[in-house]
Amino acid sequence: MRVLGASEAAARAAAHEGRVDAATRGHLARRRSGEAHPVEDFLFTYYPVKPSQLRRWHPGAGTAVEGGFPAGEASRRFYRDVGGATTLDVAAFLAARGDTVRFVRQLLTQTAGRPARFGCFGLHEWAMVYRLDASQLRHPRWALRLGPEGTDAVVESHQIVCSHFDAVRFFTPAARPRNVLLPTRETQTAMEQPGCLHAGMDLYKWACKLTPAVPSELVMDCFELARDIRALDMQASPYDLRQLGYEPVPIETAEGKAQYAARQREFSARGQALRHRLLAAIDQLLSPVEVST
Repeated sequence: MRVLGASEAAARAAAHEGRVDAATRGHLARRRSGEAHPVEDFLFTYYPVKPSQLRRWHPGAGTAVEGGFPAGEASRRFYRDVGGATTLDVAAFLAARGDTVRFVRQLLTQTAGRPARFGCFGLHEWAMVYRLDASQLRHPRWALRLGPEGTDAVVESHQIVCSHFDAVRFFTPAARPRNVLLPTRETQTAMEQPGCLHAGMDLYKWACKLTPAVPSELVMDCFELARDIRALDMQASPYDLRQLGYEPVPIETAEGKAQYAARQREFSARGQALRHRLLAAIDQLLSPVEVST
């Protein structure tokens, strides 16, 4: 058990809060004004984590805070006092969330062990608008870069190989039969692979589900990867977001495909590093017998 002194814990908490404040300032301002941003607001609309929840600092399992947390935070769930210091109550956390912890471990382990594939070219976003009327678009304020007919033509001239269920479930009815793969919630652990942008974004979701057992610094590293991936996701989408400062990655061209695949490889490498850090945090929670199975 590592024990943080009160000053070190306060410094880490302040640094984390500043990091979160910088990352959420724009979203909170838009929420007050009723605006929407298709890139920067995504992590707060798709994933059910509030900025205030993200802002609360946790040291992670195996680390205690000398003297406890500041006044008003003594009632944090899953914490206990040990010899004048406050630390995660691992037994209580696993009793409440053990099934989730073990599922996440299985998913991350199997995903990390598969070869990454880089031939999808972000066509999931195109499949989400295929043959839709303009009024049905998820982001109706933003025009389709190639227009409706041009967008449909891109879908029809490519093979879709999306392996991520939470992307495929947003495909239009006309697009679903065009996907070579048939991912389901039940086959998620058997199909996710580390080249998938959505699997990389979801590392933020899993880190949040493991909170407070993982350090908040790791949660924010996952958040920043998800935010960067979302930017590419929408740059390579059929929407024209140049007004917001996002230059298109035209995946309908050979040059655009090469650009997309290169950035996808970079995100895959970042994701694999974070995946292993999350697995290390999980293994610290579980007993040696559970970890070995």
